[in-house]
Amino acid sequence: MPTTHHPLGIDIGGSGIKGAPVDLAAGSFARDRVRCETPKVSTPDVVADVVAKIAESFAEVTGNSPIGVTMPAVVTHGVVRSAANIDPAWIGTDVRRLLGERLGRPVTVVNDADAAGVGEMHFGAARNADGLVLVSTLGTGIGSALIYNGVLIPNSELGHLEIDGRDAEQRAASSVKDDKNLTWQEWAERLQRYFSHVENLFWPDLIVVGGGVSRKAEKFLPLLHLRAPIVAAQLQNSAGIIGAAWLARHHAESRRTAGT
Repeated sequence: MPTTHHPLGIDIGGSGIKGAPVDLAAGSFARDRVRCETPKVSTPDVVADVVAKIAESFAEVTGNSPIGVTMPAVVTHGVVRSAANIDPAWIGTDVRRLLGERLGRPVTVVNDADAAGVGEMHFGAARNADGLVLVSTLGTGIGSALIYNGVLIPNSELGHLEIDGRDAEQRAASSVKDDKNLTWQEWAERLQRYFSHVENLFWPDLIVVGGGVSRKAEKFLPLLHLRAPIVAAQLQNSAGIIGAAWLARHHAESRRTAGT
């Protein structure tokens, strides 16, 4: 019986680089995730070595299948345009070409919050949702993904909206709660201000909250009062890897269909 080769999802973050093959029929990891520390000098070539190491560790189950890579950055056409929690040397880097040549496989590169949004759309809390869905990842900063009727609108960067004269994520990210030792109620008041502002701009039909803090959603989501339903992400920290793998497979199939 032939081996099923799964697409690989890799999440490049400021502190860790994580990867796993993804079973897209189940919407879950096909093997346990591998995590490596992000090198202190995290330039593109150095990080590419770590990505290659992770990819090689799953060669048996991924074969030559496509790879999806998430970046904490704005990404357009495979090129990094900003740098949040990564080395500024990434700006202007064609990551799709860099990793594609290094790994010899098709590579899709996407903003990390967008990848998480795609994961939740296909396998999590936003599955079968109609209209406009906002997926917000609360962590070191605030990531965002906008999905309209199943189509990703990339690089929304809503964590950088200016609210009360400040970058929104400087007041409402979960890292701010920890740094300032805020109570759940105090932090929820900041989230209320943020999500109310976003809701008045975009009028989403559903808001999904992800990031590590979503594991404690019962502590703060009931304190928020918005027009749209607001729910916890179901895939939690797996969403980015799963979404990246889905996008990699989708883009590879689209290229084959187009004959490119």
